[in-house]
Amino acid sequence: MRTRSIAACLALTLLTTAACGGVKSDAGTGGAAKAGTVKLAINPWVGYEANAAVLAYLLKNELHYDVEEKNLKEEVSWQGFETGEVDVIVENWGHDDLKQTYIKDKKVAVEVGPTGNKGVIGWYVPQWMTEQYPDITDSANLNKYANLFKTSESGGKGQLLDGDPSYVTNDEALVGNLKLDYKVVYSGSEAALIKAAQQATAQKAPLLFYFYEPQWLFAKEKYVRVKLPAYTAGCDADPKQVACDYPDYVLDKIASKKFADTGGKAYQLIKNFTWTNDDQNTVSAYISVDGMAADKAAEKWAKEHEATWKAWIPA
Repeated sequence: MRTRSIAACLALTLLTTAACGGVKSDAGTGGAAKAGTVKLAINPWVGYEANAAVLAYLLKNELHYDVEEKNLKEEVSWQGFETGEVDVIVENWGHDDLKQTYIKDKKVAVEVGPTGNKGVIGWYVPQWMTEQYPDITDSANLNKYANLFKTSESGGKGQLLDGDPSYVTNDEALVGNLKLDYKVVYSGSEAALIKAAQQATAQKAPLLFYFYEPQWLFAKEKYVRVKLPAYTAGCDADPKQVACDYPDYVLDKIASKKFADTGGKAYQLIKNFTWTNDDQNTVSAYISVDGMAADKAAEKWAKEHEATWKAWIPA
C-alpha cells in the first residue's frame, strides 16, 4: 500500500508540474513565477530610499523579482560589487575616486546612466537670518557672525552642522582653507539635520548647516544658500586643498558588472529608470512627513504616475 501511495503521489506531482509548465509558482505574485533576486543597496538618506522603494515596488509587482534591501553606507555599498553583496546603487553622488577603483581598475562595476535627478550640495541658513543679516549669505562675511553660531559642541567657534559623516562633504577642508572661525559638527543622520533646520526656523535660532537637493524640506520651508568661492573644474581635485563650492551633480546609478551582464529585465528596468526632483521629493515626503512605510509610499506614487513608470518596464 505504501509503495502504491508513493507512486500515485509521484504521478500526481508530475502531472501537476506539467500542467504548470514545469515552473514553481508563487502565490505572493498572483501565481507568477519568481524571476530572480535583486540586491539593492540602501544608503542613509530619504531621497535614496525613495528611488529604491519605487524600483523595488516595480521589480516585485511588475517583473516578479524578489528584492533584498541592504542598509549600507556609500563606500561600503561599492565594496559590495566586489563581494557580490550588492547588485545596484540607485543614487550615486559623484565619487570619481570609487568609479576609478571599482569600474576602471577592478572592473567589477559599471555606470548605468542618470537617475534624472539634479544634485546640489551647499551651506544654508534659515531665510529669517538673511532678512536680519543681509550679508550673511556671502562666506567672506561668516567670521563676522561666528558668535551667533556657537554651541556647546563647537569649542568656542561657530558651528557648521553636517549630517552623517559618510556623506559627500568637503566641509572640514573648506573651513580650514577659507580660514573660517568655525568647527564642523556632525549631527549623525539626515533626520537630525532636518530636525535642526526645522527648529531653527520655528524658534528663530541661528543655524549654519550643510544640506542638499533634491530634498522634500525645501518645499515646506525656506532656506537660503550661502555663497562659497565659485566652483571651477578641478578646484576640488585635492580633497585637502578644497577652497571652492561644490559642483552640481548629475546623479546616476551604478551596477555590478555581473548584474549588468545577467540581470535581464531587472537590469533593464533600473537602466530605464529616470524621474525628476519633484517625483523624488513627493515620495520622500510621503515617507518623512506623512509617516508612510517606504513600500506604501512607492505604491501610492506608482498608482498616481503610471504614465511615468510604464516607459521603464522592458518589453
